[in-house]
Amino acid sequence: MSEQQAIIVPQISSFPGHEARARLIVRWLVKQNIIEEQLSTCGRTYKHMGYGIAEGARRVVERPELLPFGQTVHGLEIIYKRCIYTPTAGFLEEAGCAQCRKEVGEALFDSLDEWMPGHTDNFTCPRCGHEDDINGFLFLQPCGFSNLGFIFNNWADAGFKASFLDEFAARLGYPVSLVRVEL
Repeated sequence: MSEQQAIIVPQISSFPGHEARARLIVRWLVKQNIIEEQLSTCGRTYKHMGYGIAEGARRVVERPELLPFGQTVHGLEIIYKRCIYTPTAGFLEEAGCAQCRKEVGEALFDSLDEWMPGHTDNFTCPRCGHEDDINGFLFLQPCGFSNLGFIFNNWADAGFKASFLDEFAARLGYPVSLVRVEL
């Protein structure tokens, strides 16, 4: 079985109060028995710390038999810094303007040099002048740009249910992208 990640990213570059909101999400996931309450060495990065998978995770995925129970890396890691979340294999870097519907991928991805350090949250369409948070543009493949990300290590193959993603988004207060990463 290949290693992969399912990353839930709010569609906003600078999530206000992102650390406090992440703590609320963790409490909700713990209460639902989706993740364990205490951090453990079940993650992939940052000293391998993450919130371990719990039995309730079976209720929020389409194929619970593919959840990473028994695997070394199975935890939820939360990222609190500005990151670009894209599939690592085969990402096309294609994007379009929500206003004029023209292709702007090259210019948009070039603008990430300004977005990444936080000089701006927005991108302006070079075709029509429409300006919006970079997440407001149209992407052919799911991706996300935010200072908050929820990385579920080795959960991607199980496939989150739409109802879970809808509730996650409602609790965040923003729409979310689900990015699948193959490792």
